[in-house]
Amino acid sequence: MTSYIIRRLIMMIPILIGISIISFAIMYAAPGKPAIMNLDPEISPEVREAQIERLGLNDPIPVQYVRWLGNVAQGDFGTSYSRKMPVTEMILERLPNTLLLMASSLFLAAIIAIPFGVISATRQYSLTDYGVTFGSFIGLATPNFWLGIMLIMVFSVQLGWTPVGGVATIGADFSIIDRLKHLLLPALVLATADMAGLTRYTRSSMLEVVNQDYIRTARAKGFRERRVIYKHGLRNGLIPVITMFGLMLPTMIGGSAIVESVFGWPGIGKLFIDATFQRDYPVIMAITMFGALLTVIGNLIADILYAVLDPRIEY
Repeated sequence: MTSYIIRRLIMMIPILIGISIISFAIMYAAPGKPAIMNLDPEISPEVREAQIERLGLNDPIPVQYVRWLGNVAQGDFGTSYSRKMPVTEMILERLPNTLLLMASSLFLAAIIAIPFGVISATRQYSLTDYGVTFGSFIGLATPNFWLGIMLIMVFSVQLGWTPVGGVATIGADFSIIDRLKHLLLPALVLATADMAGLTRYTRSSMLEVVNQDYIRTARAKGFRERRVIYKHGLRNGLIPVITMFGLMLPTMIGGSAIVESVFGWPGIGKLFIDATFQRDYPVIMAITMFGALLTVIGNLIADILYAVLDPRIEY
């Protein structure tokens, strides 16, 4: 297992470099210069050109990339063009909020989707199964930004049960209840699409498991149905589902940018949206690489969990 993990970590290096090259090329091919976006429009052309030269934006793109990669190898992601502060400091400032939102969304998706998937599989072709299937399709088809706006209108504006946005009430003392109220709607919206997909995946996996010989043997021994399903069947049924958690990380990173913008959640997703409009290249690249790294690590964790759930798997 240790050698497998080491090999996977080494394989991450060329993958991340490839992602950085593609992202860098696409970003610099977009119209607009950061020096133009962040300078006073009344400023003289000479000063503007001096700013572009100072930022090194007149150099060929390969030269700019190599310079950026060399700085990243030393742990320096550069300085924000718009806020004039280290990019690492900006990300670390907002990273806890995004990790909290993503962890809460994963937790909600797991505790809701897996039980519903199991119930749907064990009651195949029943009204319950059709209801869960219909709800899953609705969840997959509903855009995050629309669902977030609708929930704000209902629960925040009309009912007043939850705050409109933000991570905490401004000026109020720290309170876990207050933080949970701010967290509930963003986490629920971010988890919706993944929850729907995870439900369908769990149902499909459990349908294969409940028809296996060892499940029939467990029933023949007189075990209660609940024990047969949740102790003998669910563990094997979750093995393919683990793959979904690795695939959910990229969608959550992308979805968090939309959700954080709708709810005014001060995370790196909202920071990414702001940096995109401002052509803040160092911030965009840093967040892109963070998302890629998190995705690769998520897939690695999924592979490790395979061996935990199924002792037959060896690396």
